[in-house]
Amino acid sequence: MMRLALILPLLALFQCDKDESVAAYGAADRTWALQEIDGQPFEASALLRFPEEGRIEGNAPCNSYTGTLNAPYPWFEIADLAATRAACTGLEAEGMYFAALMAMTQSEVSGDVLILRDEDGHEMVFKAAD
Repeated sequence: MMRLALILPLLALFQCDKDESVAAYGAADRTWALQEIDGQPFEASALLRFPEEGRIEGNAPCNSYTGTLNAPYPWFEIADLAATRAACTGLEAEGMYFAALMAMTQSEVSGDVLILRDEDGHEMVFKAAD
């Protein structure tokens, strides 16, 4: 019995290294193209990727971006979002995209669809682009 008491804490340590983010539940190794925000088609191009554990990256209408993903699935929380600073005609759409993305708190992956939601019922719908 004493051995089991010593082994369980060690097993818990190894479990902590496992990716529990949305990436591990079907979103990794894919490029996600934003289709709509709150049921309205998103006319500009915005892409989201999960390149490695705990990271996001993508291309907004004007700039590329990176950030940290801090929550276990189904929760969704982005920190340290950073983007390049190019100007283009899509800056308004880009502002809308970043504001919506930063507000999302839940995620759901169903086949080739990724849905992000917040507590107020707002949602972003992405479709796998690859």
